[in-house]
Amino acid sequence: MAKIKKSKKPVVPVQPYKFRKRYSIIDIYIEKEKKFLYFIAFSLILAGIVYPYASIAMWVGFAFAGYSAIANDSIQTIGTFIVSNEDKKWYWQWLFMGAIFLGTVFYSWYAFDGDVTYQRLSSKGFDQTPDSFVYLQLAAPIVLLLLTRFRIPVSTTFMLLSVFTVSSGAIISMVSKSLMGYVAAFVSAFIIYVLLTKVIKKFVKGEAHAIWIWAQWLISGFLWHTWLAQDLANVAVYLPRQLDVWEFAAFAGFIFLGLGFMFFKRGEKIQHIINEKSEVRDVRSATIIDLVYAIILYYFKEVNNIPMSTTWVFIGLLAGRELGMRLRAHDSSVKFAKTFGLIGKDILSVTIGLIISVILAVAINPVIQEELINFFFK
Repeated sequence: MAKIKKSKKPVVPVQPYKFRKRYSIIDIYIEKEKKFLYFIAFSLILAGIVYPYASIAMWVGFAFAGYSAIANDSIQTIGTFIVSNEDKKWYWQWLFMGAIFLGTVFYSWYAFDGDVTYQRLSSKGFDQTPDSFVYLQLAAPIVLLLLTRFRIPVSTTFMLLSVFTVSSGAIISMVSKSLMGYVAAFVSAFIIYVLLTKVIKKFVKGEAHAIWIWAQWLISGFLWHTWLAQDLANVAVYLPRQLDVWEFAAFAGFIFLGLGFMFFKRGEKIQHIINEKSEVRDVRSATIIDLVYAIILYYFKEVNNIPMSTTWVFIGLLAGRELGMRLRAHDSSVKFAKTFGLIGKDILSVTIGLIISVILAVAINPVIQEELINFFFK
């Protein structure tokens, strides 16, 4: 009797295989960022240990804020400088920007009796040196480091200063001035690129003349100086309002070395925000962006001493530039949709940062909590 051969059914992969594949992608990401995640965990634990001791906590908070603020805001000031000078040695860029930093902070420290912020912290709500800290004030710059790693451009002014303000009025003043800065930057860039796109493209054709490189370094240096005069308050808010010689040396030395590390890495991962914008790798385009941005920042620096979000100004500048270029070039609806998508993504990012910073400020400060209760229930 002949044996009946049983048909072999094809082996079908079971469903859990898909889950294993999905988890493997997460595992790869975690493995890739393992050192950074360990550092974040260590930082959060350290913040929890030292925050009751004000004399130590102020310097730990400053260290976290010093790197996180400059890393997140690097796209505004040295982002175009880095991307348009990829062929240059990183240490020459570091020494150039580092020298400007040292000169800028030294002048403020000398001229304003130990104040390194150009009196940005003399406005009401920020003029008192903190004599005690809560955990969230030290955790705020660590959260900022995480957001920077995820390439989210947030306002370091709101994220760091709002957790120290003693009134909601100070936050409202910062938001108002920052919104004015966004609108001014957007409109200025839009008008410039609508009117001058064809002229600018003529300049950008071919290889850049050496004079453009000199111009970009000088203008980027002026922008860096102007930004420092605005945003050093975000870092120095943890420290005494007047620094003695040794405190100043520690303050300036730490940031100077942190700048070197950032230039060595060619910017933090948030540098991608710059890289995805149109024609920023060309030294001439980068020079024009930096010049417009520097003029706007300088204007708002002279208006009053209220801190403002330079991130909002820069995002507005890039948005107006992109839209102006698209409109002048009569691009297709697909390219317009992509441009509006980039603008919307950047606005969403800074809005998320504002919401997080306001939540932190409300959670930390009982005065603001009481003001909100009175506003909504009385």
